[in-house]
Amino acid sequence: MSRRRAAVLVLVHVLVGLHIAHWLATGQTFTPVEPSEASAFSRLGVVNVGLLFFVVMALSTLVFGRFFCGWGCHLVALQDLSRWVLERTGRKPKVLRSRVLIWVPVVAFFMMFLWPALQRLVSTGTLAPTATDYVTEHFWATFPGPVVAALTFVVCGGIAVYLLGAKGFCTYACPYGALFSAADRLAPLRIRVNDACEGCGHCTAVCTSNVRVHEEVRVFGQVVDPGCMKCMDCVSTCPKQALSYGPAPLPFFAKRSARIAGRAEEVRKPRGLGWAEELVLAVAFVAGLLTVRGLYGAVPFLMALGVAGCLAYLALLGYQLAMRQHVAFKRFRLKRSGRLLRAGWIAVALLTGLLALWAHSGWVRVLQWRADRSFFALTPALADAVRFDELRVAPSPATLEATAGALRRFETLEDQGLIGVGGLNAKVAWLRLLQGDVERAEQRAQAALGRGEMAVPTKRVLARLAFDRGDFDGAAGLLNDVVERSGSDLRPTLDLALVLAQAGRNSEATTLLGAAKRGVGRTSPDVAYNLGLLAAQRGDGATSVAELEDALELDPTHRAARETLAGVYASLGQFSEAEVHFREALRMAPDDQETRFLLARTLHAQGRVEEAIGELETVLRAEPGASTVVQLLQVWRAQLVGS
Repeated sequence: MSRRRAAVLVLVHVLVGLHIAHWLATGQTFTPVEPSEASAFSRLGVVNVGLLFFVVMALSTLVFGRFFCGWGCHLVALQDLSRWVLERTGRKPKVLRSRVLIWVPVVAFFMMFLWPALQRLVSTGTLAPTATDYVTEHFWATFPGPVVAALTFVVCGGIAVYLLGAKGFCTYACPYGALFSAADRLAPLRIRVNDACEGCGHCTAVCTSNVRVHEEVRVFGQVVDPGCMKCMDCVSTCPKQALSYGPAPLPFFAKRSARIAGRAEEVRKPRGLGWAEELVLAVAFVAGLLTVRGLYGAVPFLMALGVAGCLAYLALLGYQLAMRQHVAFKRFRLKRSGRLLRAGWIAVALLTGLLALWAHSGWVRVLQWRADRSFFALTPALADAVRFDELRVAPSPATLEATAGALRRFETLEDQGLIGVGGLNAKVAWLRLLQGDVERAEQRAQAALGRGEMAVPTKRVLARLAFDRGDFDGAAGLLNDVVERSGSDLRPTLDLALVLAQAGRNSEATTLLGAAKRGVGRTSPDVAYNLGLLAAQRGDGATSVAELEDALELDPTHRAARETLAGVYASLGQFSEAEVHFREALRMAPDDQETRFLLARTLHAQGRVEEAIGELETVLRAEPGASTVVQLLQVWRAQLVGS
């Protein structure tokens, strides 16, 4: 059966290869068929192929049991291959028995899927889908590069199997396994036994999921351990053909029957660790995860879980070397009768070096945290720096001071890290843009693109730089790529439309925003407002009014839309309608003297000269010496005297 399963897992990898080949050949393909992609729904409400796949696998597990892990998971294939290689070299992996780390997959599932969903629920009040994403041109966007991928294979495959056991990553790290394990407890199809069983133990010997098969089937009449991955190795190995896969009572009822019959205690619990050692494992795992996750902007969550598990094991080994009289590591004797042997001294030296590297990595993570905290504290100002509309404001002196502080933190991080930090160039480029240092902002942004870092924000920075030097077509090209990568985020689409309009490509901008309004932007007042603005620029007053009224219906507090609508009404000679909207805009912003000036002109156009003069006098009190206002006041006062 193991050969059949190996063939199926090879076929899985062939399908993965075909998926990648389809993307490379056509430029687009289905979004990744990968359970981790389901986190996009938790965070953003996006339904993708990965989510559908994960849901289907979870529902099928409710019927067939935890079969996907054994027959379809590429990481299980990697672990099985690693185990096979180790066994070929005479190193059979020994499972680590921990009562604490067994909960890591549950916590990881919560962190990866439930916690982001709760945050979205609190912030938006709903968990409803917001968008679909079934086809993509950027297939590799959520995957790591070749170096991190190779390290993931080495750590989560070879090292985790060697240190933690045959299914070390599955047992002590995999967040998907937590869901499949829970669903398995409700599955009616299981490994079951008949009366031919003689309790020989062959089934347990070949089980790579660390299940004590011969004991469970004797006591419960079936395998109840949710770690069973339905590999069927035990079924095919049984010399009496006593095991089979088929309908069986749910584990809850099987265990209850065993307790009533007094057999439940017959399942021998393997000798585990003491609570002091469990505490060492727990503390080391948490410290390892906090240190490694996101280290140098490169280590993803799943790899960090695997690394943290391995670090926890090595921390336990160090603790045992310090506290125990006799210590062995695999086939090596490290300590005997309280005295370190040669292998023990080598182990101490290696563990000391690892501890030093761990400590330095922890310091780098602290520097990353400080730099990122100062960067994200500037989020509103950074967002302003890459805007293309009239809402863009110059940074205040306090903002510039905070920007300089953030840059100093990134420089310290760059100096003290052992390798380059992923995303650092992109963030520094953005900060330099905010600071007004155009030359160094462009240098850093180009360096970020060269390393494939944070393509979307980096191209927004480059687009802003191109726009500022009058290269509207260059800015539009960069923003067009940003729009393609931004999904339901409308800001890049609005920016692109503004740049196109500035370049004199009004019809393209209108087409772009029209498509957005028919799609994800149908409830966006900003989309309708900009469509109204474009219509006004090309002299289509009726369309402009309709779009601007749509914007105000969606958001009555949209002051820019109201002011523009008032201006369009005035240009059409509908001064009474213009007056209504100018006054409403002033109610929202009484100190907006430009709007008050336009209101005055609207009143004057209606022949209400005295009221118009009153509004102009208010403007003059707020802005003494405004030459245009002074001149207009003189003319209007003369008109009033003459009448």
